[in-house]
Amino acid sequence: MHYESGVGHIGGNLSSIDVLALLFNEQMGADDRFVLSKGHSAGALYTALWSAGKLQDEDLATFHRDDTLLAGHPPASGIEEILFATGSLGHGLSLASGTALALRFKQSQGHTYCLTSDGEWQEGSTWEALIFASHHRLTNLTVLIDHNGLQGFGHVSDVASMFPLFERLKGFDIDIHVVPGHDLDAIRAALNATTDRLKVVVLQTVKGKGVSFMENRMEWHYLPLKDADYHQAIEELGGA
Repeated sequence: MHYESGVGHIGGNLSSIDVLALLFNEQMGADDRFVLSKGHSAGALYTALWSAGKLQDEDLATFHRDDTLLAGHPPASGIEEILFATGSLGHGLSLASGTALALRFKQSQGHTYCLTSDGEWQEGSTWEALIFASHHRLTNLTVLIDHNGLQGFGHVSDVASMFPLFERLKGFDIDIHVVPGHDLDAIRAALNATTDRLKVVVLQTVKGKGVSFMENRMEWHYLPLKDADYHQAIEELGGA
């Protein structure tokens, strides 16, 4: 999709595709909700929805095209599983916290999941949302952090010294799990662990996972794929 439409953001898609595919294919039920706070990984979200039968091949072919529902960041409407337009970082956790509280008020059994980037934790609004969610003990909310260590203009540790992020989170009254972000069994165990507090799962991931020239390279936050890049990536990922 990214190659054919000539757009970037593929590095962060590859660091988050494992957890997204697991959520939509195994974890989430009909009453559950999901918020992609790191909206620049919309391509991974669309692919996960496709893998779960929520989108079709012809939908993916319209990615980032004129008049598409599959914009470069999640749309405000048109796809039932996408509740909010996101991409201006720092807002997703507030939206997810409000959603979880609303489900509690409605006495719904639904659970809300929110995937954030590690870089967006430099936004004050994300910390305010964490304070809110922790205070209200939103046990029906799981916060996921794609902790790949890179953001748009460099290493997270160089841009703002909060790395590793989970060390900064330990002071909150929350249940923290730090797991290998590409290990599906480890992710499952963290998601299914019982708790009476807000759960935060820190996924230790690799930006550009699975493609040698992308892995841990900041520039693949933005770069589109050239022909040679695309064919090498497909070969390394085991595609045709």
